[in-house]
Amino acid sequence: MNRVQKGNIAGIVAILLWATLALFTVFTNRIPPFELTFIAFSIAFSIGLFLWIKEGRGILVHLQLPWKVWFVGIYGLFGYHFFYFLALKSAPALEANLINYLWPLLIVLLSAWLPNEKLRWFHIVGALLGFFGALVLIGFGKEIAFSSQYTQGYMYALVCAFIWSSYSVLSRYFGSVPTLSVGGFCGASALFSLVAHLLFEQTYIPDLEELLAAIGLGLGPVGVAFFVWDYGMKQGDIKFIGSLSYATPLLSTLMLVLFGRSSPNSAIWLACSLIVLGSIISSLPFFKGLWQKISTHNRPL
Repeated sequence: MNRVQKGNIAGIVAILLWATLALFTVFTNRIPPFELTFIAFSIAFSIGLFLWIKEGRGILVHLQLPWKVWFVGIYGLFGYHFFYFLALKSAPALEANLINYLWPLLIVLLSAWLPNEKLRWFHIVGALLGFFGALVLIGFGKEIAFSSQYTQGYMYALVCAFIWSSYSVLSRYFGSVPTLSVGGFCGASALFSLVAHLLFEQTYIPDLEELLAAIGLGLGPVGVAFFVWDYGMKQGDIKFIGSLSYATPLLSTLMLVLFGRSSPNSAIWLACSLIVLGSIISSLPFFKGLWQKISTHNRPL
């Protein structure tokens, strides 16, 4: 298995972990957003700390990074969550989430600026189909109405989408920075989240179920997911992973249905068809290469 394939698998693992985000969040809905983010990022930092100690190179090695790396890491992890919560507080969740889910499409588009990367028609078509799939899934049976009174909230959601997409693409420029350094970004984001919590929220003492769900968030979608996503963005096919990211809201909805927290409907299957079709179109080079290998293998000597 080559480097790109390993990177693609890492990106897929991140997407699968993010699919559990909504389910865990349902069980933590009474914990204020920034308090929850502080708990989750603290656990994510603990994962990084454990991996640093296990590696045996020392903790300071992973903290002695150029200021640009620290800035991009905190900008991506804390910046995204900060503006996401602002968007949800300033605009209806439906419209804010739709705008937020522009980030996979933006990853595909922004990746064209990377060295040795080419943006082709099938990348754009695949990402657009994925976005329409997310639109069907999130907006099914609901009236989507963008109102000027929520303009500020929409802008927060757009900033949110741009932050995560640009952070993901910029990670490519820091390929020499070890993925384990993400633990430091999680620690810094935990501190910033604590400050935001103390400034904007009242502390809530979670019960056992809520605490376990918060720990689950820190271990999975707000923990290991960031480490494997970093590796995927640095080593994998960034346009393929970006298009495939539209599977996140779909898988998240399926998880809620599976655990009885949501009801199945026709929108899920339509969204599934659009997202899968978009992923296949975005992966045309992969299927072309696979077909050539099969043809070569079956060619008579």
